[in-house]
Amino acid sequence: ALGADMIEARNGQEALEAFANSQLGAIDAILMDMQMPELDGCGAARQIRAMNRPDAKSVPIIAVTANAFAEDIVATTAAGMDAHVAKPIDFSLLFSLLEKFIKNG
Repeated sequence: ALGADMIEARNGQEALEAFANSQLGAIDAILMDMQMPELDGCGAARQIRAMNRPDAKSVPIIAVTANAFAEDIVATTAAGMDAHVAKPIDFSLLFSLLEKFIKNG
């Protein structure tokens, strides 16, 4: 609705593969659900951050989860995520975060 192109991944493994198969710098941000089959959001984020490509270290990864407890935020930060958005999603907060990360990236 706001002009963004999206790549859908149904699980963490698909998200990892989508990033790995993308052109360098083609992905501006990743919204990572924490509860996914095959590979959870923290695992996928860790593997993206460990990839041997420059954008893997800098692409903003935003955790999206129903869990908004302090320990969940600590876990997502430890996995290399840049921000945390709780469900139900506050879209004004999400858009603000995306704008901040994409403009500063």
